[in-house]
Amino acid sequence: MSTAWHERLLGGFRRTSDKLGENLSGLLGKAALDDDTLDQIEEALIASDLGPATARRVRERLTGERFALGLTEARLREIVAEEVAAILAPVAKPLEIEAFPRPQVILVIGVNGSGKTTTIAKLAHLLTEQDYSVMLVAGDTFRAAAIGQLKVWADRIGVPIISGSEGADAAGLVFEGVKRGTAEGTDVLIVDTAGRLQNKSGLMDELAKIRRVLGRLNPAAPHDVVLVLDATTGQNGLSQIEVFKETAGVTGLVMTKLDGTARGGVLVAAAEKYGMPIHAIGVGEGVDDLRPFDPKEVARAIAGIERLAPEKSR
Repeated sequence: MSTAWHERLLGGFRRTSDKLGENLSGLLGKAALDDDTLDQIEEALIASDLGPATARRVRERLTGERFALGLTEARLREIVAEEVAAILAPVAKPLEIEAFPRPQVILVIGVNGSGKTTTIAKLAHLLTEQDYSVMLVAGDTFRAAAIGQLKVWADRIGVPIISGSEGADAAGLVFEGVKRGTAEGTDVLIVDTAGRLQNKSGLMDELAKIRRVLGRLNPAAPHDVVLVLDATTGQNGLSQIEVFKETAGVTGLVMTKLDGTARGGVLVAAAEKYGMPIHAIGVGEGVDDLRPFDPKEVARAIAGIERLAPEKSR
């Protein structure tokens, strides 16, 4: 990964790593780790949004190791990084474009305000960088702003877009997109959808209609149903996974807004609880700020290791 991306990662997880440092402050330095200290370390990790399961893993690891000279904060951060990397490694899976016949259809879902529309643009940019041809479908027809925003992005990154007016039939636009994408040999069709979590039945009905239309054209579509999660919502993001998993058949996640104010530990909690593929993370506003991630690098950023001991080589 480039140095610039690495620096953005460190910045993106700064709130989490700083919070971890604050929560661990004063807990260490004893010659032996007693149950009371282990309880406090576990609570500190949960308070840092890493989730109870991750905190329990770290505690069990600490219980099983001997620290003759006491446990230092630097060593504890290393252990946290190792355990977090072990949790993230199985879920760090970039989107694979392998559908045949083309196009591969990716439905993108998420609540309004999650950064869904800009994530679609960044994802399209990432795929065009990999030499895939991409077409967008502005299927969030309930908001004129979403349609307009996606058109601007499509123009900016130089990809075609299928769109209609506010209130247009989303399934009809998807139908048009697949037909055109098939005729033109487009590799990837990325479909924006309405983010109406508060109206589950309406969301389910619309997605079911889109699926029926897709099924008539290509029984394998949609090939991916990607949920965009806003990392600033913390644990609330986990409940969104629960709801969308049931209503929309989510196959993978993209986590956005890891911009230094985010509660980045939720990335780990989501991986631990659901084990779903996390295709990419977004660490800024720029079109290049969405990328697949290296589990070890992210784990070290979460644990704040680079800033704690910059002289150590990785």
